Amino acid sequence: MRVRSSPLTANFVRCFACAVLGIAYAALGIACAGNGTGPGGVDLRTVADTARGMVGAPYRYGGSTPRGFDCSGLVVYSYAQAGAPGLPHSARALERRAQPVGISKLRLGDLLFFRLDGKKTTHVGIYVGDRSFVHAPSSGKKVERVSFDHIYWGPRLKYAGRLE
Repeated sequence: MRVRSSPLTANFVRCFACAVLGIAYAALGIACAGNGTGPGGVDLRTVADTARGMVGAPYRYGGSTPRGFDCSGLVVYSYAQAGAPGLPHSARALERRAQPVGISKLRLGDLLFFRLDGKKTTHVGIYVGDRSFVHAPSSGKKVERVSFDHIYWGPRLKYAGRLE
């Protein structure tokens, strides 16, 4: 008899493996990353994997393809590749759609919002695990993976959200 695996089963197995292997997510303040779904049941692991795969792609204002991304374009592309097309191409609009989530409850594919100048959200990145995120920083740079502790980005992180 062959048992079919569902996304729920796969997520349970990943989280059970986290516990069995003794990976101390709780000690790090990070939830088991394999247990999340986004809009329409999208696997957030796929969102994070797609974003990680774009590291090194060029920055392009208004871009949302591997030929070039801006910050929200990377989110739009990563979610679309995971089966959730049609997200707004704006950090502020994405922030309005996201449900608040504590940093200690982050899952792969959750969004991190930054305030670079003033009180408004002007930048967004995708959480990819291990207290790090992938984002398209600015003109002349490339998509990169950055730690929460980064001297520039860390203090500007203002909000974490989950698209549901």
